[in-house]
Amino acid sequence: MHGLINRSIQCFLRDTYGADFWAEIVLESRLGFDNFEAMLTYDPRLTEAVLDAAAELLRRPRDSILEDYGTYLVSHPNLEALRRLLRFGGGSFVEFLQSLEDMRGRGQLALPDLDLPDLVLVEEHPDHYQLHCHGSTQGVGHVMMGLLRAMADDYGTLVLLEHSGKNELSESLSIQLLDARFAEGRRFDLAASGH
Repeated sequence: MHGLINRSIQCFLRDTYGADFWAEIVLESRLGFDNFEAMLTYDPRLTEAVLDAAAELLRRPRDSILEDYGTYLVSHPNLEALRRLLRFGGGSFVEFLQSLEDMRGRGQLALPDLDLPDLVLVEEHPDHYQLHCHGSTQGVGHVMMGLLRAMADDYGTLVLLEHSGKNELSESLSIQLLDARFAEGRRFDLAASGH
């Protein structure tokens, strides 16, 4: 597993639940070190151990934690650059959805060994889509649910999301657009504001 993903999970847990909680995760999962390094590669079992420890310590389903992680990736102020990158996918939430199939390729342009899921979007009928997430990591569909929920809010779009099934290497999400102009979306300019 790419260290960038592990590091982002670490930051999510630390930023959301505190440094003491992360220290408990390190002990509970028997990592043997305090921090993931973003540019290293780790055995996927370490990621699994961290997620299992978080679920146990929080007494929450792992899928729920992964969904919160997906939301964190878009909404936390420390990750504004990722939110901006995702917003370049389109001027509307539908355009953003249609750009998801390119996400893996765009990520691998920057980091060739980054293992992002293959995403396939199928329009079943107007305003109703299925997103198929093919990847090596269990729970990627739940991460995508959180990410999509946060992005819908970012665009001001009201959507109904449902995790509609999984098998060993694939998960599916049902996406129903209820109101494309439900609320005013977050401000987005092509040029980042200077300080």
